[in-house]
Amino acid sequence: MERSNHLGIMAALLAAFAWSLNFVVPFSIGPYSVFDFALIRFGVSGLIGLCSLIMKRGVVRQLALGHWLAAAWLAFIDYVGYFMLVSSAAVYSGPVIAPAFLGVVPIVLAIVGNLRQGSVRWRSLLAPITLVSLGLLLVNGAAFTVEGLAPVHSLWIGIPLAIGAVTLWVWFALANQAALAVRPKMTSGVWTALTLVGGGVQMLAFVPVGMAMGLFEFPRLRLGWEIAAPLYIWGVSLAIMASVGGVWAWNIAARNLPVALAAQLIVSETAFGVIGGLIVHSRWPTLAESAGITMLIVGVVAAIRVFHGVRSLSSARHVQNS
Repeated sequence: MERSNHLGIMAALLAAFAWSLNFVVPFSIGPYSVFDFALIRFGVSGLIGLCSLIMKRGVVRQLALGHWLAAAWLAFIDYVGYFMLVSSAAVYSGPVIAPAFLGVVPIVLAIVGNLRQGSVRWRSLLAPITLVSLGLLLVNGAAFTVEGLAPVHSLWIGIPLAIGAVTLWVWFALANQAALAVRPKMTSGVWTALTLVGGGVQMLAFVPVGMAMGLFEFPRLRLGWEIAAPLYIWGVSLAIMASVGGVWAWNIAARNLPVALAAQLIVSETAFGVIGGLIVHSRWPTLAESAGITMLIVGVVAAIRVFHGVRSLSSARHVQNS
């Protein structure tokens, strides 16, 4: 397998692991809301991105306005817009339905990505997509039981919001790869920093709106260390690992992998998330969850084998023609 393929696969798996930590945050930040957490996380990650750009002033001076605007738009799609939709979906449809819908992102992204790029034959992609679909169905099946639907306020509002979040994630993945493709000289580190700064500024701009809507708890609870310590610890940790590390790793994967393969790899976020949730709740997985995680892993491995075979065949033909 080519070195770029190895790098892209490892980067996609690293991004999936980093982003899977989001599944355990709501159980770890005490009485604060996910909006309080988002303010700390995106504020810190934006500050990290700004410091990174300051250290690379020579490169930053060469950036055109279009680079800043493109990064800011992607930050809005992936940070503010996506976060608002998925959080609102969780409010209306409960804590389980929204993640269940987001589980279809890798499938939609794989189909759309292969339609755009034609990376592999559809017959070859059928087995990995089927395995991943069955795995997601088993893992998220509990969301649609009586117990899973108990905390639901309004499916008529929550499900469209969840579908909107899925749309934004797919949009971001495709738009981000396209933006990197037309900027081959742009390093992943600088592009990540631009995106982080854009997301941080937009999150700060949202604070007055969020406070007017009563979405933040910090005005009531304050931000003293004695009560807000978990919020600070998780906010800073996720800023470094998920926002900075995850976005940086995903940018590397986007440069080195077809969208259809990256989509199959990102499904491991669900597997990591389920495992993390089980650890937080101190319980063993059910039979369905165990089977679902296994199918997800097998589906990811099958996808890697399919794309490795395509790359190997292409390389062999190139050598033969030479």
